[in-house]
Amino acid sequence: MYTKSVSELYIVATPIGNLGDITFRALETLKNVDVIAAEDTRHTLELLTHFEIRKPLISCRAQNESFASEKIIKMLDEGQKVAYASDAGTPGISDPGAILAGLARKAGHTVIPIPGASAFATLASVAGAGGKTLIFEGFLSPKPGRRRSRLKELLATGDAVIVYESPFRIVKLLTDIADIDGERRIVVGRELTKLHEEITDGPAREVLEDYASRQKVLGEFAVFISGLKKSKLSDESSDNNNER
Repeated sequence: MYTKSVSELYIVATPIGNLGDITFRALETLKNVDVIAAEDTRHTLELLTHFEIRKPLISCRAQNESFASEKIIKMLDEGQKVAYASDAGTPGISDPGAILAGLARKAGHTVIPIPGASAFATLASVAGAGGKTLIFEGFLSPKPGRRRSRLKELLATGDAVIVYESPFRIVKLLTDIADIDGERRIVVGRELTKLHEEITDGPAREVLEDYASRQKVLGEFAVFISGLKKSKLSDESSDNNNER
């Protein structure tokens, strides 16, 4: 008679560039589980090899997450402990992992977060802007019309926003932001935590001019778009009240 076991699925954050950012807890978890599921087994194998960890690997990427999750849940049902790691950063944040975590919990297993690096939190920590609300949008649509439309909606909220972008579309993204509000302050994080890390801060129009003038743009990007200042919002509110 088959008896289902209850096991643990560990959602493990991994470095976004600098391997020194791995946590002790993440390393201990990866060493102690029975199987490691990964967005890209080749990428994760490099990480494991660097820290001399040898474990069976199973692929669980965005394109097959639902199918792969069934296999992983079967392993959990058998009592095996499984860790999941996306290519870099925290799974479920513009990375696979959310479907797996939800299905594993629904199946009765314990889902344990092993926190660590995230490009979102990394950029937010150095953006130098306060405020209670910070919208994380992840990657915008590659289609120009949809991207621009969504940007207008986000900037109109008055809240700070963080988006991700590839090197192939970063200038297009900056152009859209500058066209909508050229004076809005933005902070662009390129290759965060890596050897060629670069953080550029200034009005959208000036940052666009900088990147548009470069012969070649490389790296992965996180972009912080500041919210409207409270004083500006207050002034606009006063003006509206005076008009009534």
